[in-house]
Amino acid sequence: MSTIENPSENSPHILVLGMGGTIAGLASNPAAKPLQYEAGQVEVASLLAHVRSVIPEGISLVSKQVANINSRNLTESLLTLLGEAVREALANSFVQGVVVTHGTDTIEETGVFLQMTCGKYAQNLGKRVILTGAMLPSNAPKADGPSNLLDAIRWASTPIDNCPGGIYAVMDGRGCLAMDLAKRHGSALNAPIQTSPSSSVGLINPSWLSGVKAVQELWTEDLPIPKENEWPWVEILTSHAGARSETITHWLNSKVKGLVLAGTGMGGFHDAWRDSLVAAVKHGIALVRTTRTGAGETLADLPEKDIGGCLASGSLSAPRARIALQLSLNAEKQAQAAGKSLTWQDFFARIVVLPVIR
Repeated sequence: MSTIENPSENSPHILVLGMGGTIAGLASNPAAKPLQYEAGQVEVASLLAHVRSVIPEGISLVSKQVANINSRNLTESLLTLLGEAVREALANSFVQGVVVTHGTDTIEETGVFLQMTCGKYAQNLGKRVILTGAMLPSNAPKADGPSNLLDAIRWASTPIDNCPGGIYAVMDGRGCLAMDLAKRHGSALNAPIQTSPSSSVGLINPSWLSGVKAVQELWTEDLPIPKENEWPWVEILTSHAGARSETITHWLNSKVKGLVLAGTGMGGFHDAWRDSLVAAVKHGIALVRTTRTGAGETLADLPEKDIGGCLASGSLSAPRARIALQLSLNAEKQAQAAGKSLTWQDFFARIVVLPVIR
């Protein structure tokens, strides 16, 4: 991790962590073909240079480059580095808030990861961590990155009385819990959407704030951040017409620790999978069931009774459910090493019961 030297680092400031993405991208012909670009090309310090002149008076900024990648190439090791950087920043008395610039392709995975590992810590300290990104590269006409970054910085520095500490995301003038931001279109400029109701960055919606507090009240303990080389191997499998049992049995002799089943409709999976999934549970593979539709909740024992060892994902999409399962499996391993008889199901259940903001 490289640090951008700044004389304000030992005085109160907002820390901006760069992860790359479109917000840090460059197009070779931005006027004619802005969507043909290379992500993760501009340092976060340069992104800040374009907004410093309009930063509200009294806000000091420090930047650190954690990574500079196309977010489709996000790795678990980078999530570990980011999580550790966020926790370190939250513990720093000089850091008033944290902004993370991130690619939109995998921002939902990072959002749920930070909520599950840093959410309670941020809330207890009264500090906000704000994820943001862009759909147009930094040199495109009408690039949306600068306005999103400016909104994120403003919200990170807003007095705590207006909104509690926690893990949030800001896009297109609206804020939400970071775990509720997802990309639901391949190319539309409004592709990153809030999967639950959001609030205007300028004026916090009281009903939305009430939902945030309900979520935070139930999230009572953060899960440990896995070490870089200790993330459990979890795969996502999609049920579809013509699904074969071999899709499951292929994994039985592998080192995979969990499977997320992106099912049809309410999270049902092809009958051809049933016997092989029972075998997977006997092999010690954790199973979580969600829906491939991209919206709605997956509830226990619907559309039919769950097989033993398979949990429904609630409102978690497949990418989010995968991160949640990985964190739960890691938490189980650490709990058992400490002599505690907690299972991954115990930890996963804490996540699934979090209310959906309506």
